Order: sequence, then structure tokens, then C-alpha cells
Amino acid sequence: MVDGRSLRARLPENWRRVLTTRAAVVLILLVALLSVATAVVNIGTNAVGGPLEEYVPDAVRNAAAFTGALTGFLMVGSALSLRRGLRAGWWATLLLLPLTAAQGLLQSSPYSLPLVVLSGVSIPVLLLTRKRFDNSLSLSTTQLAAGAALVGVQVYGTIGGYTLREDFDGISNILDAFYFTLITSSTVGYGDVTPNTGSVQAMLFTMSVLILGVASFGIAIGALVGPLIQDRISRTLGMMTDSQLQLLDEHLLVLGYGELTEPIVDELADTGREFVVVTNDQEAATALRNRDMPVVTGDPSDEDPLRRAKIDRAAATLVATNHDAEDALTVLTARQLAPEMRIVAAATDRENVKKLERAGADAVISPAQLGGHLLVRSALGSDESGLIDRILER
Repeated sequence: MVDGRSLRARLPENWRRVLTTRAAVVLILLVALLSVATAVVNIGTNAVGGPLEEYVPDAVRNAAAFTGALTGFLMVGSALSLRRGLRAGWWATLLLLPLTAAQGLLQSSPYSLPLVVLSGVSIPVLLLTRKRFDNSLSLSTTQLAAGAALVGVQVYGTIGGYTLREDFDGISNILDAFYFTLITSSTVGYGDVTPNTGSVQAMLFTMSVLILGVASFGIAIGALVGPLIQDRISRTLGMMTDSQLQLLDEHLLVLGYGELTEPIVDELADTGREFVVVTNDQEAATALRNRDMPVVTGDPSDEDPLRRAKIDRAAATLVATNHDAEDALTVLTARQLAPEMRIVAAATDRENVKKLERAGADAVISPAQLGGHLLVRSALGSDESGLIDRILER
């Protein structure tokens, strides 16, 4: 059996750059928005002309339009889960994509064709990027309690409403009871289902559903909005959030920061290539954040910061500080975590070039030796553009 990673490894380099985490998330969001838009269009038009036109009853076609909107909103949630790299979001999306395609076919409308095609295209893209979404779903105690409270109130109201159906106007089955609970706990209250004025028990029960429902909705919203506020604060402070880190793909890693690193970072910023700097220098990290440059704070020779910076997805790694010994340890760690990745290092002392190569660097450049060579050749009037090109292509 061939998994997504082996399939992706066989693709040409330009296709591997396209099939990134960010591209998968954007594609799923497009499917979600198209599902909602198609449902809205099909609800307001009688246009029929799909391949299943003569086989699909009108009731089924209309129901597919309504459920298509619901599926689209669910897929927006799964896309947000993909943005956080959650495996649960990947599975949810994989289940929803065939459903959106089937709903497009059942709607039997010419407007549904783009939805069917895009859903079909998204499935192999999702399979090819499967290994990108490997984070487990971890919910806090508050979030679990909020979810349990929300579900518990709905169960309580539904069972209680059905049990007291004789004391209500408009409740005759379990669906009516659930409908009553939902509109009451959400404070919508259309007024079509009401307790009998002569039943004190039904009135007290309705008040309990209203109070508990409002409380559970409030707790649930707080549990969901809280992490979003924290995410916004992190962005304001210039720190990379987990969702931002999860979207890194085919980026460049700059490990460590020093005088040799500054021009490298400036060059990367000017070219617009995606990169991340990993450094334990707090002052340098603050200065980079003030310039809106992505930084992961931590020792670049430790595994955890490199994993946070998604070293397994990086296109290449640059190591260029003023300390060759620290650079060698950093190269060793990077090579251990990403055996196939290209690592380029700069040696402050040219005597350490071989040591950095033995540590695992694919190419080691000595700025002092290179600068001296170029200076002499320039003084003699020689053109060194060919030499520079060969160095960059090593």
C-alpha cells in the first residue's frame, strides 16, 4: 500500500511546492464556501439539469440544497481544524468531501457542477498531504465541560419536554421537544411552542431550560473565543502561533542569529521567501519580531524548537552564527531530525570547515576565505561571477 508521503515524494519538485498545508487548507475553504453558495443559489432557483435530474425527486433535491449549506459550514470548521494541523480535522474533511460531491449531484442543478468537480479534486490533495496533519485533538477541561454542559442541556430539555408534552402546546413527538429546547435555550423563542398557562410544572421547566441553556451557550462561547483571544494577543506580541507554525511548508530555516546571519535574513525578507529564524537570543528575537519577521525562541541545537519550526517540512537549513562549535552541534541536531534536508553552514574559522562537514552540513562556506579570495581577484581585474554561481549551486 502506498501512503501519502511516498506518493508526494515521487512528485516533481514544483508539484511538491504546490501541495503544501496552506494550499490544502485554502482548497477546502473554497469547497466549503462553494457548497454554501451553491445551496443558496439552488434554493432560490428551479433550474434543473444535472445527470440525475430524472431520478431525483423534487423533495430530495430541495433537501440536498439545505443540507449542502449545513455541510459547507461544517467544512469551514474542519478547515480551521486543518489549519491547526489536527488529524481529527483531516478525517472530518475526508468524510465531508464525498458528502458535498453527493449533495451537488442530488441537487441536479447546472450550478452544482463546480462543487462536484472541486470536491473530487480536493480528495487526492487531502490524501497527498495526510502526513502534514498529525496533531492530536487536545481539549482543555473548560472546553470539555462547556461541551458537556451544552449537550446536557439539550438532552435534559428534549427528554423533559417530551415527558411533559401534555402540558405544552405544540409538542407531540421527540423532534418537537428538541425544537422547543433549541429555540428556548438559544433565546430565539418563536412562540409556536409554549407551556400551558395552567401548568406550573411546565412553566418552571421552561424557565429552567431557558436559564441553563443561556448559561451553557455562554460557557461554550467563552471556551471557544478564549483561545482566539490568546491567538490574537500572540500575534500582537509578534509570537508565532501554533496555527501559523502548522502552515509552514517548503520554508527555509535559519538556525541561530549573529553578525553573519543578519544579511541572510535581510536577503530572505527582500526575496519574499518564507523562512523562520530559531534563536535563543531574546534581544535578537525581539528585534526580528519588531520587523515582522517569523521567530521561534529556543536553542537551535535542541530538538523541540526545531520541531516547532517544522524542520521536517523545510526546504533547506542555514546555519551561520559567530560560534562554530555551537553551529556544529546545531548541524548535528538538524541532520538527525531531517536526514534528507540540505544544510548549508558558514565557518567563522576556515579550519572548522571540515568539522562542520563531518557534523552533517552539505555545504560549508568560509566567509573570511571567500572574501579574501574575491578581494584579490577583484584587485587583479578578474570576473568572479562564475565562481559565485558555482558556490550557490553546490
